[in-house]
Amino acid sequence: MPWREVSTMSLRREFIMLAMQASANRRELCRRFGISAKTGYKWLERYQGEGFDGLGDRSRRPQHSPARLDAALEQAIVQLRNRHPAWGGRKLRRRLQVLGYQPIPSPSTITAVLRRQGLLPAVPAPHAWQRFECAVPNELWQMDFKGHFPMSTGRCHPLTVLDDHSRFNLALRACANEQGLTVQGELTTTFRRYGLPQRMLMDNGSPWGDDATHVLTPLTVWLLHLGVEVSHSRPYHPQTVGKDERFHRTLKTEVLCRSDFHDLPHCQRRFDRWRCVYNLERPHDALDLDVPANHYQPSPRSFPERLPTIEYAPGDSVRKVQAKGELSYRGQIFRISKALRGYPVALRPTQHDGILSVHFCHSQVAEIDLRNPYK
Repeated sequence: MPWREVSTMSLRREFIMLAMQASANRRELCRRFGISAKTGYKWLERYQGEGFDGLGDRSRRPQHSPARLDAALEQAIVQLRNRHPAWGGRKLRRRLQVLGYQPIPSPSTITAVLRRQGLLPAVPAPHAWQRFECAVPNELWQMDFKGHFPMSTGRCHPLTVLDDHSRFNLALRACANEQGLTVQGELTTTFRRYGLPQRMLMDNGSPWGDDATHVLTPLTVWLLHLGVEVSHSRPYHPQTVGKDERFHRTLKTEVLCRSDFHDLPHCQRRFDRWRCVYNLERPHDALDLDVPANHYQPSPRSFPERLPTIEYAPGDSVRKVQAKGELSYRGQIFRISKALRGYPVALRPTQHDGILSVHFCHSQVAEIDLRNPYK
């Protein structure tokens, strides 16, 4: 199967970065990227022999220019800064190292070049957040919508999904709306390529939550059915999804503030180009100036094209949630969630008399009080 037309070079480079991981399942990666094993190994062979230049679209600037070293380096710094106007001295220095330039000037020297060329001030430094990080890739994905922005025709709602451990951007999609079916379609494409995460973190707004109390929606029920745990941030506390919020700031600085967009396809083409830079080229401060692709591996949990059968333990009391989001137990009616209507749930005793926990698939979704029905 050929590479899809959209961002062919980006897909090749991303495939190479993931396939070069020590524990990568290369044939599974080929399947997820929609290419044959023969094609995948062909690009790996070219990369190992020629690097990214062997993939077709890479710049072939010389690594060494003995007669004009200083001038060539300064020109490279200026060109790199013009391509990435938000990058400072440390990021530019790291990128020059990756590209093979020698000798590499210090960040302060690069800053002096930028100042001499009139390319400062740079973007202000971000606020410091208390950092946490999951231990391995796919343990947690953060998901959110970046605030919509106007185009020549309509509005774009960027959907973003970020791996917590590696900061690898799994999805950057130009959406026409923020509806659950739209998100589910984009997540399906993402899951097919990268597999299923253990857990996903999102805020309490639509389409992944009604409010802080009633957080189940058809979208989150679908995720739970897939075996993906769902977590929600504290209300009015965007720092909980801080890595995705920080990604939004970078997206705004490096893309949204520097382009005018005509329509959704134009947005997506621009997003695809920048996503490649973000994952494969842009040095990341939280990764010691490494790139996210070097820290990410696709999940071994493949996306099932058919939802798994819901099964519960023999000792569970199983009830079907009715049309109004209610269930009947021992002659009493209890309100659960409209998002679960039509699904079977399991009732299990707790340590407290008269209190039962309600489980959907492998997740507890509610509690019912037999002494106080219809709550």
